[in-house]
Amino acid sequence: MTSISKARILVLAADGFEQSELEVPVEKLRARGATVRIASPEGKDIRGWKDGDWGDSVQADAAIADIGEGDFDALVLPGGQINPDILRLDEQAVQLVRDFYVSGKPIAAICHGPWLLVEADVLRGRDATSYRSIATDVRNAGANWKDEEVVVDQAIVTSRAPGDLPAFVARIAEEIEEGPHERRAA
Repeated sequence: MTSISKARILVLAADGFEQSELEVPVEKLRARGATVRIASPEGKDIRGWKDGDWGDSVQADAAIADIGEGDFDALVLPGGQINPDILRLDEQAVQLVRDFYVSGKPIAAICHGPWLLVEADVLRGRDATSYRSIATDVRNAGANWKDEEVVVDQAIVTSRAPGDLPAFVARIAEEIEEGPHERRAA
């Protein structure tokens, strides 16, 4: 078990992340005392997407290639259409998701973020949710898609959209405090 005030959380993102889906979890988890780091494909700053246009930039702390699951207690995957589409083509990002999955540590994905879970093939036989437009992708990956604000299955936390952020962040903290889970094979 890890207290949220001592937790080390990794946010994996690329250009085109949904602004609030990165900023709100980072802000709220840091406010609870967690150390939150952001990794991008090249370790460079990334730019969000907000209200149908480019949003603010966020400073990345590291390149994906320079980090490992062993340094963190949980993984957060913000959505937006562009961000997860870029990351699911990045083998290092997909492998990092698999590494977190094998470790049993919490993985949280919101909106289009579950595309990375689909690509990593970790949803088979699990309950999950996502933005409605990728529900078929999630189902085709073997998940039982549910239209709920937050769905948790063996420390895999999924939510649909920015309106679900309060429940999403609360469940991330809860799963971190429960500690790693033994997961059945996907």
